[in-house]
Amino acid sequence: MGRRIVGMITSYQGVNQSDWLWQQTPNPFGVWKTIQILKNAPKPDVLLLYQYDFFRQSTRRKSWLDRLQPPQLETVSLSATELRGVPRERAIYLLREPPLEEILHKNKINYEAAKSYCGYVFGPDDSAPTPDYMPAIWYHANSFRELEQLPVPEKPKRCSWITSGINRTKNHRQRLAFLQQLQQIELDVDLYGRGLPSGARSNGELKNKWYGMAPYYYNLAIENYADNDWYVSEKLWDSLLAWCLPIYYGGSAADRLLPPGSFLRLPSLDEKGVAYIQEVITSPETWYQAKDAIAEARQIILHKLNLLNWLSEFVEKYF
Repeated sequence: MGRRIVGMITSYQGVNQSDWLWQQTPNPFGVWKTIQILKNAPKPDVLLLYQYDFFRQSTRRKSWLDRLQPPQLETVSLSATELRGVPRERAIYLLREPPLEEILHKNKINYEAAKSYCGYVFGPDDSAPTPDYMPAIWYHANSFRELEQLPVPEKPKRCSWITSGINRTKNHRQRLAFLQQLQQIELDVDLYGRGLPSGARSNGELKNKWYGMAPYYYNLAIENYADNDWYVSEKLWDSLLAWCLPIYYGGSAADRLLPPGSFLRLPSLDEKGVAYIQEVITSPETWYQAKDAIAEARQIILHKLNLLNWLSEFVEKYF
């Protein structure tokens, strides 16, 4: 079988560059085993719908009573031009958003609409047609070869946390409340991120997450959602690829995907969790004990959990 071309469409803002995901392979131009990912390929063999939203806010005129209700959503359709001649059986839909209570209705719209265009529809929640974990992507700007071969970086500092000030859901607000608890006791955790609360003591935004992770022994990897067996995001992959020992708050998917000892479990987002972090980061000894497991986990992320590897295996199996 010759190499298959994978095209992509997505609703993620900013994901319009041709080289998106090319950093997840050591080969030029997005080649990984039997596939090549070319986002804008005019006639791809396979089409990946990556968090494509099949809805928009209704534009119909509203009465004063309607305006008191939550925004109404309209389902949108994909045109033949957007589908680029790819038949349904060769289209894949991947939804990345967790099943948060506030957006679950949007996820369900996406799953239902995607069935009309895609032969395989999956996402990290039980309401998906095919529930499954999300293949790994990461947000370090380093090349694949650098991540694969670089030795352990120098680690002069204890712990970092890269997060944001998003507060639109109950889970986001819980995370921000935990941030406030950490800062109230002046725990030795360096904070980075965008849109953080005005009172937060932050080192600012980062263009490359590597610089806010690699110099640290520990990193707080706190998911927006921790209540099912599927959801795990780049927060964990980024931390491990930077040779951190993640202090992880999330669901059980990580336990199935990664070797034992490659991350620590944060017990809760409250005083107990604060005390746990305070105890762990007192010494780098726990990091040294986990060093071999971290090394193993990094290779699993790069070579097995990698979204490009998942696509390659899927194409080999079905096409």
